[in-house]
Amino acid sequence: MIQDLIAAERRDLAAVLDGLSPTEWATPTLCAGWRVPEVVAHLTMPFRMSTGRFAREMLKSAGRFNHMANRVARREAAELSREALIASLRDNAEDPWRPPGGGAEGALSHDVIHGLDITTALSLDRHVPLDRLEVILNSLKPKQVKYFGTDLTDICLRADDLDWSYGTGTPLTGAAQDLLLVLCNRRLPSGRLRGEPSSRFTTV
Repeated sequence: MIQDLIAAERRDLAAVLDGLSPTEWATPTLCAGWRVPEVVAHLTMPFRMSTGRFAREMLKSAGRFNHMANRVARREAAELSREALIASLRDNAEDPWRPPGGGAEGALSHDVIHGLDITTALSLDRHVPLDRLEVILNSLKPKQVKYFGTDLTDICLRADDLDWSYGTGTPLTGAAQDLLLVLCNRRLPSGRLRGEPSSRFTTV
């Protein structure tokens, strides 16, 4: 079932990307330092990278995954055309790639979060289906939130479109997809969150 959700998410995002103007395609996303092409290159990197090549790229980056991912995304965004990047996402909708230790839920989370990095930054009215968000949010572990470096001390995230909450303390309310971005330490446009802590998680 989760693989069906992954495939649907990739196809949906490919359709969104197809409709972007040249200016939108070149716009910065919520991923610091990455425009749309770099995010799409990162999303589709697993479909082009063999195990051997992954190992070689990691060696070049002294074992630092984030450094490697950034370097490869920038290079492939420059080398591959917009059409090739979008086609890679669409043509590999059924690809069974899984992030190390992440399982199917991790693959779905990877695609949804980076898709939101794009659509939220562009203020596109795209709503990720709630069944996909429910799988992601219900599979989140504290260590994953810690990985992103998000400080949620004394804050309770409460979705207003899904029966889901996380943490304890002062309520921070919003759409499930926006709270997912909060968990990933992204800064959202103002007006998307409600509650006293909202200013900590929004752009000025």
